[in-house]
Amino acid sequence: MKHYEVEILDAKTREKLCFLDKVEPHATIAEIKNLFTKPHPQWYPARQSLRLDPKGKSLKDEDILQKLPVGTTATLYFRDLGAQISWVTVFLTEYAGPLFIYLLFYFRVPFIYGHKYDFTSSRHTVVHLACICHSFHYVKRLLETLFVHRFSHGTMPLRNIFKNCTYYWGFAAWMAYYINHPLYTPPTYGAQQVKLALAIFVICQLGNFSIHMALRDLRPAGSKTRKIPYPTKNPFTWLFLLVSCPNYTYEVGSWIGFAIMTQCLPVALFSLVGFTQMTIWAKGKHRSYLKEFRDYPPLRMPIIPFLL
Repeated sequence: MKHYEVEILDAKTREKLCFLDKVEPHATIAEIKNLFTKPHPQWYPARQSLRLDPKGKSLKDEDILQKLPVGTTATLYFRDLGAQISWVTVFLTEYAGPLFIYLLFYFRVPFIYGHKYDFTSSRHTVVHLACICHSFHYVKRLLETLFVHRFSHGTMPLRNIFKNCTYYWGFAAWMAYYINHPLYTPPTYGAQQVKLALAIFVICQLGNFSIHMALRDLRPAGSKTRKIPYPTKNPFTWLFLLVSCPNYTYEVGSWIGFAIMTQCLPVALFSLVGFTQMTIWAKGKHRSYLKEFRDYPPLRMPIIPFLL
C-alpha cells in the first residue's frame, strides 16, 4: 500500500506548519486533523479548517485522502476558525435566557416597575396566557436541544454565542417589559382575538415539533447522512410538499400568533427580524438541496408556499 505525505501550510502566510509522513491512503480529514493537533495542541480539531486551496472551501471531516484531487504528496492549507463551543451549549444558553428573563418581568420582581408593583399580578387573562405560551415555547426548545436535534456540526465559533444571546435575551426582555407592564391594555378585539391567536400559536408549535421529529428520523444517531425530507403520516409534515424548511414556516407562524395575541409591537418586530433571518437560512438550505439532489421536488419553495 502506497502511503501519502501531507504538508500543511498556513493559508495566509504559506508558512509550513506541519509535515506528516506515511499517512494511510484511506485516512479521513478528521484523522489528519488529529495528527496535526499533536504538534499544535492549541489548534484542536474543531478549530481547524483544512482546504485544498488557500481561499477554497473547507474539506469535510469525512473526506478521504486518496479520493481528493492530490498526488501522493498532498498540500493542505490551514485556517484557524477560532475558539469553538458546542451547538448544544449554545442552544441551551440561548433558550434558557429568555425563559428566565421573561419570568422576572411576569412576577414583577423589584426594581422593574416600581416598588408598589413588586410581586403583584396582572388582572388581564391574556398576560398570564402569554407567559404560559412564551414559557412553553422555550421549554420545548430546551427539550428538543437535549433529546431531538442531531447536529451536522458539533461546534460553532464562541463569538457567536454573544451575538445570539444579545438577540434572544434582549428581545425577551423588551417584549416582556411591555406585556407584563401594569399599564398594559388587552388586544383590541378582546377574547376573540386572543382565542384565534392562541389557536395559531398551538397549531404552529405542534407543526414545528412534528417537523423536528421528521428531520431527526432522517439522520441516524452519529451520522451526517443527508436525505430529502418527505411528508410522513403526520398531517403537520405535509407542508414538506410545498416548502423545504417547514420548521421555519411554523416557527414564524408561532410568533405571528403570539404577536396577535399580545398586540405588542416588540413581539411584531421580533417576528419580523426572525422571519428575515430564517428566510436567509431557508434559501441557503433550499439551494443546497437543489444542488445535492437531482430529483428534488420542483414545487417546493424555501419557506412560504408558492411565494418565497
